[in-house]
Amino acid sequence: MHIQNNLKSLREAVPYIRANRGRTFVLKLGGRMCTPGPVLDNIVDQLVSLHQLGIRIVVVHGGGAQATALSKRLGIMPEVFAGRRITDDETLEVVKMTFAGTVNTDLVAAFQKAGVSAVGLTGVDAGLICARKRPVGDFTDPATGTTREVDFGHVGDIEQVDPHPLQHLLDGGMLPIVCSLAGGPDGTVLNVNADTVAARIAIALQAAKYFLVTNVDGVLRDARDPATLQSYLALPELETLITDGVISGGMLPKLAACADALNGGVPRVHIVNGLTPDTLLGEVFTNEGCGTLLVAQRDGAAPGVAVAKSVVGQATAATPITGGKAAGPV
Repeated sequence: MHIQNNLKSLREAVPYIRANRGRTFVLKLGGRMCTPGPVLDNIVDQLVSLHQLGIRIVVVHGGGAQATALSKRLGIMPEVFAGRRITDDETLEVVKMTFAGTVNTDLVAAFQKAGVSAVGLTGVDAGLICARKRPVGDFTDPATGTTREVDFGHVGDIEQVDPHPLQHLLDGGMLPIVCSLAGGPDGTVLNVNADTVAARIAIALQAAKYFLVTNVDGVLRDARDPATLQSYLALPELETLITDGVISGGMLPKLAACADALNGGVPRVHIVNGLTPDTLLGEVFTNEGCGTLLVAQRDGAAPGVAVAKSVVGQATAATPITGGKAAGPV
């Protein structure tokens, strides 16, 4: 019976394997997922499996927790507003050491250990990500509604992503791992939000899927109840959850990046819990999935329903939220 169940699972996965071979997936790993140990090992094992099945993988990572820890060890108190780190001269050095140093190197080493040729990059390398320093201005924290004048320091807003360096590595069978530093037009190094970097890379590469690998199961109606997981949402439905106050806090900027990816032409965005074993494989190779699938609009919806972006977008007419994902290996 055990063998028969395994064979049944394999047969169910085959259409998904065929459909995704040769496609590009972009994954953003939160800082907690990047610490060497069992959680990272499980994520790497899953990504290696996808890579070996012919799926082209690009990993983008943050490292906020690691940067905060190093800052405190150095006596530099971190300051964050609206989910964005204020990056003064000292903090920029900490961010460079953490993102491009410790975290990126640990990830490359984990993939090398698993037998995959991984290449660590910053957005500065080969002009991959060009950004411009964010000007001083009034900013609102969507989590609290607070508005104040903020100088984010060496924080950049992306102006352009050149996909050619990544395409060159992918064509060579390598797995790029990109940290969220970008180059300014005057040769400066800028700190850019990792969720934004991942979304913009997914758009530039015309990725089939963008994965947000985080420490929650997905979009929940009740953060305290895993049974309220929303397995399949269109952007207008997501907007309704936000305007109703169901989703708030640190999840808002992450969902803004998800909306950016969908509005930029990435057909499917997945939010999965990287702390739970094998969620990536379950999300890719089963119809039920293991997280939340986001699409711009449900199949059959009226064409041209664009979603404007505020936090994720201005609320539009909502459709009923139902369980289950769209049928078929897409």
